[in-house]
Amino acid sequence: MAPKGRGRKREPAGKAVAPPEAPPAAPASEEEWAYEVAHGEASADLAPIVGRNLRRLRTQRGLSLERLAKASGVSRAMLGQIELGQSAPTINVIWKIARSLGIPFSALISTTAQSGTRLMRATQAKVLASHDGSFTSRALFPFDEPRRVEFYELHLAARAVEKADPHPPGTLENLVVTVGQVEIDRGDERHVLAAGDAILFEADVAHVYRNVGNVDAIMFLVMTYAETVG
Repeated sequence: MAPKGRGRKREPAGKAVAPPEAPPAAPASEEEWAYEVAHGEASADLAPIVGRNLRRLRTQRGLSLERLAKASGVSRAMLGQIELGQSAPTINVIWKIARSLGIPFSALISTTAQSGTRLMRATQAKVLASHDGSFTSRALFPFDEPRRVEFYELHLAARAVEKADPHPPGTLENLVVTVGQVEIDRGDERHVLAAGDAILFEADVAHVYRNVGNVDAIMFLVMTYAETVG
C-alpha cells in the first residue's frame, strides 16, 4: 500500500482538469487517405494557402472539424491536416469543402489582393491535381476581385477519367479542347469533343471528363456563376 498522500498528484482545489482532446479519427483505410491527398503534381506552396483559408472560413461559421467533416464527406483527420498546411487536397476534395461551406471554389485558394496589372507566369503557377496526378487544373485569373467568371487550363492524361460533383445552381461551364479528344458526360447526355470543339452546359449536376484518346488532352474552361463571388 502506498504511503498516505502519495501515489497520485493532487490538483489545486477548485481547478478543474480538462480531459485531453480526442485525436482526429483516421480515415477508414489507406486507400481513402490516398484519395484525399493530391498527387505530387500539385503546387506545394498551395497547401498553406488552402489551410489558412479553410481555418478562417470554418471558424467564421462556427463549425467544428467534426461538423464540417459530416457536411463535406471529407474525414476530420484530413481536414485537420489541410488546416495545418501539411496536406494538399485534391481538386474534388476542395470542391466538397467549398460546397459544404457555401463558397466558391476559388475562395479556398485565394491569396493577398493586389491592384493594377496582374502577370501570372507559367513557372509560378499554382496547380491543383487529382489524387493520381492524371488531372490538373491551373487558374488563369486572380482570385481576389469580385467576379462571376473564372478561367482555367485543364490537363487530362490519356484514357483518364475525372468525375466532378455538382456546382452551385446556375453555374455554367464553357469548355474548349485544344489538344486531344475528350468525352463530356452530363446526366444522360454524352458529347465527344475533338481539338477545336467547344461546349457550354449547366454544371449544377454531376458531370464527367473522359479522355478517349491516346494523348494527354488540354482544355480551357470558363466557369460562370449565377451570382458575383469574391
